[in-house]
Amino acid sequence: MVDKIVLGIDGGATSTKAVLATTQGAILGYGQGGPSCTDDVSSDSTRKNIRTAAKQAWAAYGQEARHADAAFFGIAGIVTEADCAFIEEIATSVNLADPDFIGVDHDVRIALAGGLALQPGIVLIAGTGSSCYGINAKGFACRVGGWGYLLDDVGSSYYLGVEAMRAIVRSEDGRLGPTALLEPLMSALGIDDIQEIITRLYFPRMRKIEIAGLAPLVLEIAQQGDEIAQNIVRDGQNGLAHLIEIAAQRLGFLPNQVLVTTTGGVAHSGEYYKQGLYEAIRAQVPGVQIMEPALSPVIGAALLAIQSLGIEPSSDVISNFTQSELLSK
Repeated sequence: MVDKIVLGIDGGATSTKAVLATTQGAILGYGQGGPSCTDDVSSDSTRKNIRTAAKQAWAAYGQEARHADAAFFGIAGIVTEADCAFIEEIATSVNLADPDFIGVDHDVRIALAGGLALQPGIVLIAGTGSSCYGINAKGFACRVGGWGYLLDDVGSSYYLGVEAMRAIVRSEDGRLGPTALLEPLMSALGIDDIQEIITRLYFPRMRKIEIAGLAPLVLEIAQQGDEIAQNIVRDGQNGLAHLIEIAAQRLGFLPNQVLVTTTGGVAHSGEYYKQGLYEAIRAQVPGVQIMEPALSPVIGAALLAIQSLGIEPSSDVISNFTQSELLSK
């Protein structure tokens, strides 16, 4: 059988990643563009950044961009049929794939497909935002969390940033004790007086990604021993673990073993954070087996594109993808 070429797209709030691959698991090229999360950027930006990422992947393969045999798009912010139709229209209008073989879903689905290499289980995303998604052996799926930064995103980098800002103003009022977060956060925000934080936050309104950018500082202060920063981090970790617990219950995994993998900038920000997160998960989800991601989310998108062609990726194909990813790092 002649190898077909598939396109995988991982679109988030920070960037859009693309991979071009064969149905046998050979990676032909990678590409990257700006953010394509439909909640964060305009329709025109989403279109432009998806096209840029795909074009770069084809260029890395040494060819002009053309349509792939199949494509799968995992895009943050995709929740409705209208959202899916919008991404499908983009893919069709710029000739990214055969219209009959274009798949679209939220980014947590491709994270699960890659992280557990198509096995049943649960994936937790903790990056700019947060969400949890699982599929059981019968094919039943559910998402927990992922309601966006105004309603949810517990434990995400946005959550850590905004909770840290809340902590320093409450500390200023006397509602919280002193915290080592104050001076570093003021410096990061470019303000000299805590009273200026209102103007800095609201006029013009800070973007979500700017607030999320405070997360590494919060983790650093927590690791240095500041109690208030540690409480913020711990509450976020417990909130993320609760997402997994609810998903495991809804999918009927408990009380038996459930495979869980994690992805995202916060989840993989270092051993200090990972250790606390894993402890929280094990405490709330008995029988959990936490696994490092087998493959990246963008490869997960490629695997789902292969499945859309009626081809079930074999263990050899998974192994080929694993080796190709290792060589590309």
